[in-house]
Amino acid sequence: MMTAYHKPVMCSEAIAGLAIRPNGVYVDVTFGGGGHSRAILAKLNEDGRLLAFDQDADAAQNQIEDPRFTLIQANFSHLKRFLKFYQIEQVDGVLADFGVSSYQFDTADRGFSTRMEGPLDMRMNTSQPLDAATVVNTYDVKALQKIFRLYGELTNAKAIADALYVARQQQPLVTTTDLVGVLQPFFPGHILNKRVAQVFQALRIEVNQELEVLVSFLAQSTEILKPHGRLVCIAYHSLEDRLVKRYVRDGCFEGESATDLYGRKKVPFKAVGKLIVPSSKEIHLNNRARSAKLRIAERL
Repeated sequence: MMTAYHKPVMCSEAIAGLAIRPNGVYVDVTFGGGGHSRAILAKLNEDGRLLAFDQDADAAQNQIEDPRFTLIQANFSHLKRFLKFYQIEQVDGVLADFGVSSYQFDTADRGFSTRMEGPLDMRMNTSQPLDAATVVNTYDVKALQKIFRLYGELTNAKAIADALYVARQQQPLVTTTDLVGVLQPFFPGHILNKRVAQVFQALRIEVNQELEVLVSFLAQSTEILKPHGRLVCIAYHSLEDRLVKRYVRDGCFEGESATDLYGRKKVPFKAVGKLIVPSSKEIHLNNRARSAKLRIAERL
């Protein structure tokens, strides 16, 4: 039975962005509840093929019984390696819907939610050793400060890191409620939820190495997409969206773009259309779509 994953965000826009060829080969690197995957399969004929990735073991409950479909239980940073295993050199399109699913947010013992008490976990892959409790209780103050400043974009990162260090000297912080209790004095009530969410985001990104995975994925997508193949990315915070935008525009994540003999940028992609955001109707039906940003690129 399908678990309660979120409705696929901007599904029709994402499918349109892929410009699906009925007999093509496609990859959904963030399977989750399988909503986007089912929409892709609906556009494929009997010769088409879809491979999907998800490192969360719970996502396997949403398996699609279709001979054209393959679910790979792995992080999408291993994209190229698994395609090679399945004897696929290049594909016609790749879809990535980054972020945390509603199922993960709404399952208290996964530790992603700021609203429900659960263990300080936050692992997408529950078999990995590093969890949020380890970060909060063992990282030194400078490391914590860096995480909150870079991944949470918090201006008072040092004060929060210092407070966590002091609190854990009394007793380890083991639940999400423990963490929120330390954070409450730093933020007025009207912004508390937003700032706590930023702290949780920072810890989640560190635990799952989300930005490093995203960088690796984008670089690999350059190699595995056919000319004119489409890349569709849905991001939920500025850190992810900036990486996607920069790579599509400049072909790199920092520094200057490579150029040819004539000084023209050598980039692997061209942007297709402008940034797409959810409609007011979709946000009304699914509030978690409100921060989504969708970008489409075509392999040159």
